[in-house]
This record gives sequence, C-alpha cells and structure tokens, in this order.
Amino acid sequence: MERMGDIRLSILADARRLLEAKGGSPSERELLFQLLEILATSLEKYSAATPETIQQIAKGLIEHQALLALLKQQTAELDALKKLSINLTSSLDLPDVLDAVVTEAMRLIENTRDVNIFLYKNGRLSFGAALDSDGTRNKPWSKPRSNGLTYTVARNGNIIVVEDMQDHPLFTTAPKDWIGSIIGIPLKVGETVVGVMNLSRSTTGGFSSSELRLLGLLSDQAAVAISNASLHQMISRQAYSDTLTGLPNRRALDERLEEEVQAARRNNYSFAVIMMDLDGFKDVNDTYGHATGDDVLRMVFSQMARGVRNTDFLARYGGDELTLILSQSDMSSAQIVAEKIIEGMKNLKYKFPDGKRLKLGISGGIAIYPVNARNGPDLLRAADAALYRAKRYNRGTFQIARGITGPLATHQVGGE
Repeated sequence: MERMGDIRLSILADARRLLEAKGGSPSERELLFQLLEILATSLEKYSAATPETIQQIAKGLIEHQALLALLKQQTAELDALKKLSINLTSSLDLPDVLDAVVTEAMRLIENTRDVNIFLYKNGRLSFGAALDSDGTRNKPWSKPRSNGLTYTVARNGNIIVVEDMQDHPLFTTAPKDWIGSIIGIPLKVGETVVGVMNLSRSTTGGFSSSELRLLGLLSDQAAVAISNASLHQMISRQAYSDTLTGLPNRRALDERLEEEVQAARRNNYSFAVIMMDLDGFKDVNDTYGHATGDDVLRMVFSQMARGVRNTDFLARYGGDELTLILSQSDMSSAQIVAEKIIEGMKNLKYKFPDGKRLKLGISGGIAIYPVNARNGPDLLRAADAALYRAKRYNRGTFQIARGITGPLATHQVGGE
C-alpha cells in the first residue's frame, strides 16, 4: 500500500500541473483537485484498484474540466432560482415584489451598476423599482425616452443587448455621459409585456450565456410575480372601494380612521371627522330615477374628492352620505373646509334631461379627536349626532359635536 500511496501522490502532482496548464479560475482548479484527491484516496482501499485506474480517472476528470465547471455553474443557477422563487412568492405586495426582483438581479449578475424596472400598461411605462451598486433604492437612472431602449423593448417584446451605449443607435440622443453596457429585458406573461427590466454596467461588452440564462429565469419569474401582485392589488382596491363612485368605502374608512387615531395618539395631535349628507337628493331619485341619481352622486362626489388634500381621506359612508377625515386639523380649520364645501355645492353644474338645473345643498356634522371622542367609532357617532341636528334643525349648515360622545350617549343628542 505504500507503493500505491507514492503512486497516488505522483499522479496527483502531475494532475495539479495539468490543471494549472489548462488555466481556469484558482477556485475551480482547487475544487477539482480536491475531488481527484478524494477519489484517489478512496480507490486505494480496494484491491482491484491499480495505478492505471487512478491515472485514467484523473485524466478523465481533467479532460472534462469544462463539463464539471458547467455542472457547478448550473448548480449555482438552480440555487439562485430557488432563492429567487422564495423571495418572489413571499409577498403579494407589488412594491415588495419589485424590490425583490432588483435585489436578486443585483446579486446574481456580477459587476452590475444598477437595475431598473418599469411597469408597462396601455402603451405607457411607469416607474416600478430601482437599485444601484451603492445600495440606493428607488432612484431611477433616468426617465424612459420615447425612442429609447426601454420603450423599444416594451413595444417589440424582445431582449436588447447594448454592448456600448456610446456607439448604438438607441442612444444617439442620450446624454454623452452615459457609458458602459446595458441590457433591456421584457417581463412577459404569455405574449403580454407587463414591464421592462434594465441592467447596466459601467464597462462595455456583452453578457455571457450563463448571465443571459439567469436573467431569463429571473425575468420569467418576475413577470408572473408582478402579474399576481397587480391582480392582488386590483382585488384589494375593489374590496376597499365603492363600486358606484370609486371612493373608499365604509370598510376602508374604518381602517383609515383607526390608523389616524393611533397616529394622533402617538404624535399628540388632533384631527377632524366630518360627516355629510346631501340635501334634496331624494327628490332627484324620485323625479328622475336612480340612474340619473347615480350620475349626480358620481359628479358631486368626484368634485369633492378633487378638493381635498392628499393627507385627507374622503369616503362614501352609504347612500348620499360622505365622511371626511382631516388629518392634523382643529375645529377652526375644519370649519373653513366646511365653508368651502358649502360654496362648492352652490357651483355645481348639472342639467337634467328636461333641461332643469341641479340644485343640491349639503349638511354636516364635525367632531374633533380627542375633544369629542377618543376612538374611531365614538368619533363617527359624535359627528353623526351633529349631522342629525343639522338635518333636523338647520339644513345647509355644519354643526359641531357637543362634548364627549361615548357608547351610551349615541342617540341622546338632537332632540333639543
């Protein structure tokens, strides 16, 4: 066995020299050499093993070094695909999905400068997500040009590789400081393009077959994940939207009101809840029918929605009732808003089929957190009680809630 051991060492020494002569990365050479050493050591334990056997195995492994490197690469790709699948299916929230895609692209493709995703719908691109090599997220490299790479990929649905942006027809009108290489990949579900992913490098040159294969796997999974997330987003929006007017519905109002209470409690600020009801709307339905009444509601509610701040929240409470949450507001600012709403109703322009013009008023009730209540349901009851007083005693006005309204005081206000 000593002689066999000496022969093994001699064969391994020759194998190392051959490996170094054939080139390749040091890590791949070392991995292959370790595999040879394990096999040779194992064969020593069998009496049938001869020096020629060990030498043939060593020669075969070295000759098939490229095949082993390919197997190693494909194993790494499968591992990357597994991780990608886990990341992309862990959430149905579209921003999370897009963030996972750009993160995986940056991780899988070496020397990437930045990755950008744009969503494509109805012939238009909109920003989705971005990540650069410095770790900066959601700062797009540039806005897509109508005749540029991203729109071209979106329209024709094919991958485009640009090895040098300084010398390519798609970049003749691009800024002169755009340098390096870039690839544009359509994100497709079937034959439908749902987005485009661009990946750039600061160096010129193409992308290897393994990189193209990885990017293809990534784009396929990303397209399905984006499609699923978009569908989930649409269904969620429908669940929280009023089907007639498109405004948030009662379910959305309750959740937003609870969020506002929690935020106000944490940050020690007040906010207003205004409940409103149209005056004279019943006559519209009775005279012209519900189809015309629906048109009127859509028109009135749409006008009011355009008049609120981005930080405020307008929802359809039911029928011809609306609820408005004024974030970080006090009574004086709520009253100013109420006056604007009343004036806005006077400026409505709508003509009925018989030529008559629409004349509607509006009444409302205002409650303030934490003056009138300290939780969402009680705030709504306080504002509703004030609205009831306005409707019964002084239509066309906005009444202010009285004192603290609690669960037992709900229906005791308004008979005075």
